[in-house]
Formats: sequence, C-alpha cells, structure tokens
Amino acid sequence: MQRITKLFTPIAFSLSISLFAQEHVIDSTKNTKLDEVIVTGQIEPQSIKKSVFNVRVISKEDIQRQAANNLGDVLNQYLNIVVRPNSSDGRSSVSMFGLDGQYFKILVDNVPMVSDTGLGNNVDLTQINLDDVEQLEIIEGSMGVTHGANAVSGVINIITKKSTKNKWDITATVQEETIGNEYEPLGKEGRHIQALRAAHEINDNWFFSIGANRNDFQGFKDNRGGKDFTENTSDIEYQRGYSWLPKEQFFTNALIRYQKNGMRLFYRFEYLNEDIDYYNPIVSNEFSEQANSVMRISTDRRYYTDKFYHHLNGVGKLFSTLDYNVSLSYQTQQRELEQFKYYIQTGEEANNETKPYQETDIIYSTGTLSNFFKEKKYDLQFGYEFVNTNGYSSSVTGLFNPTENSQNTDRRLENYDFFGVAEISLSDRFSIRPGYRYSFQSKFDDQWAGSFGMRYLFNHNIEARASYGRSYRTPNYDELYTYFVDANHNVQGNEQLIPETSNSAEASIKKMSFFDSGLKLSNNINFAYMAVNDRIELAVVQTTPMLESKYINISKYQMWNVSTGHQVGYKNLSAKVGFTIAGISRKIDNGLAVSDDKFLTNYQFNANLAYTVPKWKTTFSAFYKLNGKQQQYIESTDASSGDVIYVLQELESFGLLDASVKKTFFDKTFDVTLGARNLLNIVNVRSNIGASDAHTTGSTNNLLGYGRSFFLKLTYNINL
Repeated sequence: MQRITKLFTPIAFSLSISLFAQEHVIDSTKNTKLDEVIVTGQIEPQSIKKSVFNVRVISKEDIQRQAANNLGDVLNQYLNIVVRPNSSDGRSSVSMFGLDGQYFKILVDNVPMVSDTGLGNNVDLTQINLDDVEQLEIIEGSMGVTHGANAVSGVINIITKKSTKNKWDITATVQEETIGNEYEPLGKEGRHIQALRAAHEINDNWFFSIGANRNDFQGFKDNRGGKDFTENTSDIEYQRGYSWLPKEQFFTNALIRYQKNGMRLFYRFEYLNEDIDYYNPIVSNEFSEQANSVMRISTDRRYYTDKFYHHLNGVGKLFSTLDYNVSLSYQTQQRELEQFKYYIQTGEEANNETKPYQETDIIYSTGTLSNFFKEKKYDLQFGYEFVNTNGYSSSVTGLFNPTENSQNTDRRLENYDFFGVAEISLSDRFSIRPGYRYSFQSKFDDQWAGSFGMRYLFNHNIEARASYGRSYRTPNYDELYTYFVDANHNVQGNEQLIPETSNSAEASIKKMSFFDSGLKLSNNINFAYMAVNDRIELAVVQTTPMLESKYINISKYQMWNVSTGHQVGYKNLSAKVGFTIAGISRKIDNGLAVSDDKFLTNYQFNANLAYTVPKWKTTFSAFYKLNGKQQQYIESTDASSGDVIYVLQELESFGLLDASVKKTFFDKTFDVTLGARNLLNIVNVRSNIGASDAHTTGSTNNLLGYGRSFFLKLTYNINL
C-alpha cells in the first residue's frame, strides 16, 4: 500500500455563511419543532440549535405535500441543488455548487448508497424510494472527516422510520400522473404508482415494518412515434422511440428493530428491480418467410437492474459508560443487457440475448465510540470506516476493454479510515469542534481530511457558525479504467490518476423571532468559498492522426456563494423565500490549450407556501424555483484548424412551479392529494453547446423535463 508523501498542499481559503439552516416550510398543522432532532454529522443526536453544522431538514410532511415518490421528485425545489435528469438512460443525479454527483454523498441511515461508479456518489435519484422516510437531512460543504471520500460539496442523509405511535400502521396508496399531455388510465401512457406499507409495534422491545412500491413510468414520446412507429427518418422529431425512456421499478423494504435497556439493534433490507426499455429509432426491412412478406424491424434493448441493500446497526453502551454505534452493510448492484430483434407490425421478438453489463459489490462498515467524559462540556468521538468495493464491467458496455486479451474489467478498491472528532463547550454560548481523518488506500496514496467548526449563541436568538474543512475525492471506475478505442473513437481512462483535494470554510448567522401573536420568523444570510485542486477532466491530449481524449488531473475549481433565506409562520400560514448567487471558476490546462479562469455567476430563487383550512381539513401548497442562466467553459476543437479550444457554454434560465391540494377525510383515515408539476411547461432548455458531445459546438435544446403534468394521489391509513 502506498504512503502519502505530502500531507500539506497549497490551501485555498473558503468562507461560507449559512444563515438558513432549516429550509423546510414550517408545518402549519402543528407548532414548529424548535428543537428538531438531527443525527447527520453529530456525535450524538441533538437539536439543530446545538449543532455546529448548518443542517437543512426536509420533513415527511414536505414530502407528502409534493406527493414525491422518489428523491428526484423532492430535491428540485431546494437552493444550491440542481437535479440533472438524463432522458437517454432514465437516470437523475444531483449537482451542488456546480459540482456533479461525484462530489456529493447520499446515505441511508448514515450508510452510503451503492451506485454504478462507487459508494454514495452519482446515485440515481429515481432509484431512492421515499415511502419509508422520516426526514431528509442535508449538510452543505466539506464533510470529509465524518463521511470520508467524495463528501466534498455536501451530504444528504435519508432517515428511515423505525417506530410508530400506534400498535399497527397500515398505509395503501394509489397515484396516477400524466406525463406532459400523455396519459391513459392504468395503461400504456402516464405514470402509475401503487404502494403498501405495514408497521407493527409488537411490544416495548420489538418493532417491524415491511413495504412495497411499484412505479410504472410509461415514457415520454414528445414528438416521437413510440414503440410501434414504423417510419425511418433522419428528423429526430419524427423518429421511432421515446424522448424519455419507459421505466418500471419495484421497491421492497423491511426492517426489524429490537431495543432494551439502552441497547438498540436493527436490520434493514431493501431491494430494487428496474427495467428500462430502449426503442431504436433506426427501422429497416427484412423478409419474413413465415409471414411471406417484408417486415419492418428494429434492434432494441432492455436494461435490467437488481439492487440489494443490507444494513445491520447496533447502538448501546460499552463498559456502562461509552456510547457505541456500529453499522455493517453489504450492497450489490447488478445490471444486465438484453438485445433482440423486434418485428414492429406483429409485436414479436427474436434472437433475444441477455448478457451481464455491470456489477458493483460493496462491503461497508462504520462505527463510532463516544462519551469519554462525564463532564458534558467535553465530548470526544473516535470512529472507523472500512470500504471494500469490487467493480465489474463486461465488454458489451463498449467502454471497458483495457487490453486486447481482456474482454472484461474486474477491479477491487479498498480503503480503511480512522477519524476523531471533539466537541468542546468553552461556555454555554461558545463551542468548537475540531476533527481529523486518515485514510489508508489500496490504489492511491493515503489521504487525509480535516475540519474545524465554531458556534456562538448571541442574545435575541441569534446563532453564528463558522467552519473550515479539507476533503478529497478519489477517481471513480470510469475515470480509471475506461478504454473506448476503435476506428472513430479514442477515449481512455488513466490508472495513474491521483485523488482530488478540496478546501472550504463556512460561517453562518441565523435569527429566530417569536411574537405573542403566534408569529414566527427566521432570517439568515450565507457566504461561501470552495476550491478543488487536481480536478479530473476528460481532455483532448492529441489531435492527430486522430482525436484522442484521456482522463487527467488538469483542472482547478473555485466557487464563492452568497445566499439568504427568510421564513414566516403564522397560525395556519407558512411561507419561505430564498435567494442564492454563486460564482464558479474552472481553469483547465491540458498542454494543448488553457481555458479562461474568470468567475461565471449563476443565481437561484425559490419560494414555497402552505396554507391550511382546519374547517375543511385541507392544505394548499405551492413551490417555485427559478434557476438562472448557467455558464461554463468546455473543451472543443476548432472546425478549421483542428486545434483544441475552450468555448463558453450557456444554458438558459428556467423556472419550476408545482402546486397541490391535500384534503383529509374520515378522521385522517383517507387522504386525497391533487396537484400539478412543472406548471410552466418546461421541456427543453436552449444551450449553445451540443449536450451529447462535449467536443462539438452548435445551438441545441437540452431535455430537462416532460412538460406540465397532473397527479392524483389516494392514501388509505389504518391506525390501530
């Protein structure tokens, strides 16, 4: 195992002030939880006010008001977050501060989720079901000390339900949605969701829950012809197939929990089965002897994904004083590809062949030991994280073929991390939190992360926070092992890549105001700066005799951010508005050309409103977010000279508006939610750079949505 040769690199100063720690709208049906308990990044569960970190909470009530089925349905409305859908493969990933999903970590009960390219990063948001979720916790900025590699721009922790107030909770849900203007009841158009969940508090010690969910997304044709279109045309608007691929998902989960005398043990299981259908726009003729006529055929594909999640967690006391929290997880994601010939007129299939496509297996364990001091002014936590990742890609992917004699790529990556965090209350108002992590790497030089946080409570309910963090991102499977070389392409990974390092700092001020009339106000302002060194880019390294691209450590990224948020709650009304502006600089020098490193600005604005009419048992909600114009320099080639150049890519601004009405009947046993997504009818957003090829220029439309859609959700609750 290699050892790190340099522990210190040039550090870029980062400053961030997050004034609005809790971004969810106050639940108008009950009093605001002033001491809402959070767990992400904490030594022990505690209130938001006591946390040194700024933590945003999205409650289950917020999720229900949006009728959200998966994580992608929720995150679109939150500041500094952009959900990036990919219509070609049906995936949706998250971007924060201009950094894609490789820099942002998604966890379930503090365990990172498996994905195609690693652990916790670039996770497909549509594969995370929310039926069994208690709340979502989001922390922006460097979290490398507590959450390890790739937690550069932040983390989101999905907290699942592990108890119930009743002996039995049984919930059945049916949800129907249009996909733009395409819909057929329970049929071949639209989105159709069915879910069932049961939870049972057996006694004071034992609890279990089980659930299932089916999400049938029938695809978005837009101007295309669908599955049975027989024409063959070069005009993309009249081709066969779908603009947004059809996808069917089955989710199941189960949890069993045992607790006694301060000890808690739970096991959680999740399973996802996903089928994605690709209908080739190229249609050809073939003579069928059986039909004795010429048939219209196409070569189509199906992608099958199976994902398993196992998590065993234990919490309790060691030697009657120390607190331990240990998790052991095994996750696997397997994807297969089925290719076949489809006879369009008859609907028959032939020459079906199924092959392994990709597989990721991960054994993961993390644990902490805390409560070393009786004096509550001091708290100390030691922890570990062990990760063993095995990645496999077959030659059928077309991207992994490192040698002429090897048709598949099978690689294992391991890291063994140890970290320590202290929390010291210098007074009732002032506390500090230093932390450090050291990571032993099997593939790369050993890495380290560090952090230092402060919190001060002023008079008049004013909270101030500041923190600094150093994190790192390790290269993913694609960046290391891609080898896509033929007569027309030369795109290669690089096993000599080194991890990226990042430095950031945060500070925050938040004021809460309470009035005798019942009016509640929350105000904040935020400033931020982050720098990433040795950033990995796919760059052109050779132009003749053919264009050759390779992943190399060439880029430097910097970001500053200013944001503010304001929240008001009065009786049955709650409202929130927020604004953020960010400047992003990316300097790329690949030896052939150098990009401009000036800061390009982008802004976002969001607002949401909830009003409850108690007499009607009805809540009206609206969510709006404006994403300003996005800009970045990307690599291209000059059409006349063939030289490498950098051109400015611009994506036009767009707004997202959702609204819903939720009404409860029969003493809260039956809920009806009626609403609309994307009321502004966003489908394509214009860009001056072709989205499908980073090395070509020209105006194009990026498919970001499927237009104005309406939904009806019916939920039946049995509480015994």
